[in-house]
Amino acid sequence: MKTKRFLVFVMLMVMALALSAVAVQAQDTTIIKIASQSPLSGGQALAGTSMRNAVELAIEQLSGPLTEMGFEIQYVPFDDQATPDVGVANAQNMVNDPAILGVIGHWNSGVAIPSSEVYNANDLVMISPANTNPGVTNRGLSVVNRVCGRDDNQGATGARFLAELGSVSSVYVLHDRTAYGQGVAEFFQAEAERQGMTVLGFEGTEERANFEGIIQPILALAPDAIYFGGIFDQTAVFIGQARAAGYAGIFMGPDGFDSSDFASIAGEAGVNTYFTSAAGPASVFPAAAKFIEDYTAKFGEAPQPYGPESYDATAVLLRAIMIAAELNGGNVPTRAQVASIVRATTDFPGLTGPITFDAYGDRAVASYYVLQVKTADPAAWGSNELLQSVEVPSPYTLLMETMMGSN
Repeated sequence: MKTKRFLVFVMLMVMALALSAVAVQAQDTTIIKIASQSPLSGGQALAGTSMRNAVELAIEQLSGPLTEMGFEIQYVPFDDQATPDVGVANAQNMVNDPAILGVIGHWNSGVAIPSSEVYNANDLVMISPANTNPGVTNRGLSVVNRVCGRDDNQGATGARFLAELGSVSSVYVLHDRTAYGQGVAEFFQAEAERQGMTVLGFEGTEERANFEGIIQPILALAPDAIYFGGIFDQTAVFIGQARAAGYAGIFMGPDGFDSSDFASIAGEAGVNTYFTSAAGPASVFPAAAKFIEDYTAKFGEAPQPYGPESYDATAVLLRAIMIAAELNGGNVPTRAQVASIVRATTDFPGLTGPITFDAYGDRAVASYYVLQVKTADPAAWGSNELLQSVEVPSPYTLLMETMMGSN
């Protein structure tokens, strides 16, 4: 009987030691979460899902140094549905999870702006791959940064390009009434007028299916070009209907056109359309070749525009978390510490070139591109022709350069 009791005692001790070892191991691995927000459902899901996939790939490939420090990196993507209210609700859920130390997002500036107010109130850093509205950074929030350019430069780039064609003296300007679409259209309009073009109309619409009531008055005015500040799931429908109604002039828009779904929706009507983008085609980023290869192998299709920027934004965040953890004695850093290090990013070697944030979180020098749609085949979207590229300093960088030059 004593022998049996002894054996039971030994077995219980072994089990206790094993459970203790598991508990110690669990304590040794500390979870850090990275979140993202983009539209994963609805008409813009293709772009938002590509952004999510690029973040996932970056975490998979670049979180090794943090893992070696004893951290487990988890990725938590949120679907903001391209809707401000949903984005804000998601943001509130994020800030309530102390393990989340950074957000990659958003796709839509109109979602990013209100959501970032929640992040800012809770020191949660946001790095945007794709939000181009100036209001994203002009508010001076210390947690808000972006690796892409701004619409004040993008809209102006488009207007100057049309002026340089020499065949556009009049233009009609449409927008989708969002912070992004209306904002870039206003910047386009201002520069078009400076370039001597006549703006025959400036109109906002939320229509997404039947544009006849808008198209007929435009046809009567016969503008040389139509500019539409909006997203591909709306603008491609408009272009198809305008061509069918007999409009034969030039179409142009901003990077909201830049998705293979534009070709799927517009078909042949979209061919020869011009668009600007703050995301360059893969051919201008030699360092992105491996990313595109790895992305395609993992997800079975090529990344959409702003995929490399999403990877870069994640890489900047991972590096900042690692530095903050090292400075914090190998412990989980605070959100404020991570946000401070992100803002101090200088000459980070990204796929899209060196990344430096200015005092407002803008990329100190950003590139802008003018492309022309060359095919109605969505699978060949990457073959669109690059017509022009320019580098433009952010407003703050330009101000600093001007002040230093005047001394």
